[in-house]
Amino acid sequence: MNSMDLFAQQEADHLFAAQPLAARMRPQTLAEFVGQHHILGDGKLLRRLIASGRIGSIILHGPPGCGKTTLAKLIATETRSELVCLNAISSGVKEVREVLRAANDTVASGEPRPILFIDEIHRFNKSQQDALLADVEAGVISLIGATTSNPHFAVNGALISRSQLFALEPLPNEQMADLLRRAMSDHDRGLASRNVEVTDEAIEFLSVATDGDARRALAALEVAVESVTENTRRVDRDIAMESLTNRTGGYDGTGDDHYNLSSALIKSIRGSDADAAIYWLARMLEGGEDIRYLCRRLVILASEDVGNADPHALPLAVSAMQACEMIGLPEAQLTLSQTVAYLALAPKSNAATTAIGLARKDVRDQHVIPVPKMLRCTHYAASEKLGHGEGYRSAHNESDGIADLDYLGVDREYYHPVNRGKEAEMQQQLETIRSRLRPSLPENQ
Repeated sequence: MNSMDLFAQQEADHLFAAQPLAARMRPQTLAEFVGQHHILGDGKLLRRLIASGRIGSIILHGPPGCGKTTLAKLIATETRSELVCLNAISSGVKEVREVLRAANDTVASGEPRPILFIDEIHRFNKSQQDALLADVEAGVISLIGATTSNPHFAVNGALISRSQLFALEPLPNEQMADLLRRAMSDHDRGLASRNVEVTDEAIEFLSVATDGDARRALAALEVAVESVTENTRRVDRDIAMESLTNRTGGYDGTGDDHYNLSSALIKSIRGSDADAAIYWLARMLEGGEDIRYLCRRLVILASEDVGNADPHALPLAVSAMQACEMIGLPEAQLTLSQTVAYLALAPKSNAATTAIGLARKDVRDQHVIPVPKMLRCTHYAASEKLGHGEGYRSAHNESDGIADLDYLGVDREYYHPVNRGKEAEMQQQLETIRSRLRPSLPENQ
């Protein structure tokens, strides 16, 4: 090796050593890649595509730190393809078109088509995504898009239809622990040269607390190891906990975290599990979720899932919304916790939700019922000649407050109270009233 090569190698070694642990421990081959056996295991589709050398266009989606960028680079290495990287945050249509123009020249000269890797592809707007369509369909490039969002929400349908979608999962705790131990035992890329002991409890804590995000786990491990003193040379659970300053990770208030946790919160309340509901509420609060959004969801749930089984649920939810608006966080967490607990334990009914859904479906399906003449407006002179109001009796003039009239004109039932809470009482009341309000229809109506 000549002096120039030696100097270049030293520079490369210094630059590599300056990288954070997560970058140094990035796998160099697919064999080193941890996790994702559901898409990379023997016989799985992505593994077969990589082996064939013609991956087409794919979209990798999953939470931060699960290996999307690393996997894209490994795919390029395994298929011996040129890799061109763009970041959707800093690149525009101009940069995309320049890359596509160069790819066209490459393919036209007989070279293999390159791989275009676009990180955060959900950040591209529609016109930027549309700029990719023609060359993706023509096979000029193989597109690998990476996103933390649900691609069905964040990526154009036309682009999705031209791509294979692969979901990456958070790293399981056991595999995360193995990765951390490997980082501690690796002399070339890891932290073995630091001569620091990391306890099993510290490894276990970081494996669980980082929610499957390998980048966060390795970053916290590096902070913990570099922070110990010459006297201790030991990382225990307390030091590991202190090194993980942000326990909630990269909560995305507009992406999958937002929708998945919202869904978990609502379904836990609907399922009457107050403990689970309060936990999901805490996750969203710790992630910085907008309390106005939370309040709106609880108001909707009070009508949608509790309804008249507990008529107090809706005014309580509305009061909570008003209180949270006035006091804000952190105190609003108390109001939200109280409301979530109440709604979770309230009797449940979606009878009102079902009723309006059925009625609106009838309207949409053109089952339009004419207003009976007795119910039509009588506030103009000609209405009497038209027979409007004829036969109508006010309920206020009846001894029991119910006028035995047919207010619909056809035999339809939409509201079916459940046998729970207040609606059990309303169910009996409704059956009695219906037996009086549905006589045979007059022929002139």
